[in-house]
Amino acid sequence: MRNSYSPPRSTAYAEHGMACTSHPAASMTAIDILRAGGNAMDAAVAAAATLAVVEPMSTGVGGDVFCLYAPKGTSNVIAYNGSGRAPGAAKAEWFLENGITSFETESPHAVTVPGTIDAWCRLVEDHGNMEIGEVLRLAIHHAAEGYTIAPVVHESWVDAEERLSGDANAKNILLVGGHAPSLGSKHTQPLLAKTMEAVAAKGRDGFYTGWVAEDIVGYLNELGGLHTLDDFAAAAGEYVDPISTEMNGYRVHECPPNGQGIVALIMMNILKGYDIGSMDPLSADRLHLTIEAGRLAFRDRAEYVADPAMADIPVDTLLSDHYADMLRADIDPHRAMKNVPGPSLPSTPNTVYLTVVDKDRNAASFINSTYFSFGSARVAPKSGVVLQNRGCGFVIEPGHRNNIEPGKRPMHTIIPAMLTRGERAIMPFGVMGGDYQPWGHTHVLQNMLLYGMDPQQALDLPRFCHERGAVYVEPSVPPHVMHDLARRGHRVAITPEAFGGGQAIWIDWDQGTLAGGTEPRKDGIALGY
Repeated sequence: MRNSYSPPRSTAYAEHGMACTSHPAASMTAIDILRAGGNAMDAAVAAAATLAVVEPMSTGVGGDVFCLYAPKGTSNVIAYNGSGRAPGAAKAEWFLENGITSFETESPHAVTVPGTIDAWCRLVEDHGNMEIGEVLRLAIHHAAEGYTIAPVVHESWVDAEERLSGDANAKNILLVGGHAPSLGSKHTQPLLAKTMEAVAAKGRDGFYTGWVAEDIVGYLNELGGLHTLDDFAAAAGEYVDPISTEMNGYRVHECPPNGQGIVALIMMNILKGYDIGSMDPLSADRLHLTIEAGRLAFRDRAEYVADPAMADIPVDTLLSDHYADMLRADIDPHRAMKNVPGPSLPSTPNTVYLTVVDKDRNAASFINSTYFSFGSARVAPKSGVVLQNRGCGFVIEPGHRNNIEPGKRPMHTIIPAMLTRGERAIMPFGVMGGDYQPWGHTHVLQNMLLYGMDPQQALDLPRFCHERGAVYVEPSVPPHVMHDLARRGHRVAITPEAFGGGQAIWIDWDQGTLAGGTEPRKDGIALGY
């Protein structure tokens, strides 16, 4: 039971439908769509479109999408990869010949062809009840008529002022007098409204052909980008087979590479070899084992996660019990690894996450992102499209699985997830935040399945991860736990900002109800009816 004297919010409960997003306007949009006869997919796309307006540092029409969908609440999970591709002229040799060995975050070469609009249109057409124009109506209204700047959104916007000031279009469109819109003020994006209106009228062609595509490609070419109108016209996502593992009698589903969902599953598989549930949720024992498992899993991300259409990814081997046993053998329960061993396969060969469940128990696990805050911080002048910088996920290293190549998709950080049991979907969930996401999936799911927490409690618990050679913890992790981790050989530091943002909806089939949790580190809410 929740302690009413403590600040965390309550889990939200409802019967007919529920939406959990990182912004109140998006949650309300999803509920309005459900009440108007739309289903979970219609509502998820509508909420994502609203977030593209009201939380523009995290997502936008110039970004990418991944989705897991459980029709009618069955365990037959559908996965969709809506990530964009490198331009047809993007050859590693060209970059190396021009002295480019990695992609700067603001470089036009970091901009891959956006996958968002193609994904929205395809998913609504295939699984929704509404037309794309109706789904986008509320987002267009927010862009044209205005929306109010929320606290966490404002803070992120202020942090991005310098980057946005470096692009004349971004400065004119997204800053007010050279600064972020003030907290609680009303802001509009009329150019983005016109772009969304073009999509509402013409579907995907309203974005990938005609004036919008010409505006984006023309601006990228001015900056030195290799993009062409043909690259945009050819943009298309695809349905893929989800990958999964087991945790405590449930099955955890993720999208396959080029996303990093496999990293979360590797972490979960390693940790299945320990009695995590017997440890205190914030104990040094639990944190240490999770940290070491994550270090090994992220080593494999760097080596193996890439576009499977253009690289050999040994997914089955990476997810095998035998491989998890091998990795576990590298972990000392009492000491941190001084150096993570190199990959050795056995010879046997800133983002928005949201979730919606409707009255028919269609369940959408949906993630949409432009990668870094405001993506590349490049904005097309006539369409107002903030362009992603997912190309930063590539390496420029011929022979590497994740080497940039024409039409290739980069290693991707955004990962939706779905929990099932038997023949039923149990919980669409996700925890956003760049590299933190596999940590978040593992952490939140263990909190629920091993410690019996409800969705909100699981999201509230203090977080941690390993990056840049150190263990970063939120300040609410007890000091004695930090000391114990340091004693085991970890370099421990307080994270300068909260980790991630998550949403989850638990489907209680026996009670006929839904239980939703939403990220306390964001502005959002869980709404149901």
